[in-house]
Amino acid sequence: MTQLIHTLLKRPMNSREEQLKAFDRLLTIMDELRLKCPWDQKQTMESLRLLTLEETYELADAILDNDLQEVKKELGDVLLHIVFYAKIGSESGAFDMGDVSHEICEKLIHRHPHIYGDVSVENEEEVKKNWEQLKLKEGNKSVLSGVPKGLPALIKAYRMQEKAAGVGFDWEKPEQVWEKVKEELGEFNDEVKKGDTDAMEAEFGDLIFSMINYARAIGINPENALERTNTKFKKRFTYLESQAQLKGLTLSEMSLEEMDVFWNAAKKL
Repeated sequence: MTQLIHTLLKRPMNSREEQLKAFDRLLTIMDELRLKCPWDQKQTMESLRLLTLEETYELADAILDNDLQEVKKELGDVLLHIVFYAKIGSESGAFDMGDVSHEICEKLIHRHPHIYGDVSVENEEEVKKNWEQLKLKEGNKSVLSGVPKGLPALIKAYRMQEKAAGVGFDWEKPEQVWEKVKEELGEFNDEVKKGDTDAMEAEFGDLIFSMINYARAIGINPENALERTNTKFKKRFTYLESQAQLKGLTLSEMSLEEMDVFWNAAKKL
């Protein structure tokens, strides 16, 4: 019944012509803003960079919340930034939105020889291996060179492991990865007993890296898993705070046992 209601309420999507018209409207507005608005005139690629990161994280939040209306809005913000960069690029004669579009189209065609060429693949894994091999032929010195330096460490580890696995550098079975996790945990505990902070940090990094690898091996995205736990913790802690306020208490004045009462109640919500 829920699926039927969703189907009935789903509005028809825009035609290709309507989508192109909407994109042309955005390009026109960007031209006007760059010409007439003092703030838009002042922006450079460098000044937009952090704003773009912020918008990307807001999109990621909307996706995690499964809020499709918010996803739509945040996609618009990200699209605006793409158009903005292309506009700035066009002003120096470096590139425009057409060049950007053609560039990605050519890349997609080249990286999908099983669609646009005569290469045969059996599954997704073969597609990913071909992708990495093509990148090396294009001039990349390493399969890891495509992983941005500025990525958060957890995502960076996951992407490096994915790319290494894409060229065959991977464990044969998830059980082998789990044995590695246990090995790293033992080594970390050994350093904790010694009290060497630097060695502890190094071994803890190895432990986290192996845990991320195990998550990948069993089909779990560790970033998503951790964010789910972050969200759960925030919800429970916020409940704890609200309940304390209702009773005229502050957390700093409460004992851990008193806080645990509210925390355990939050776990049942």
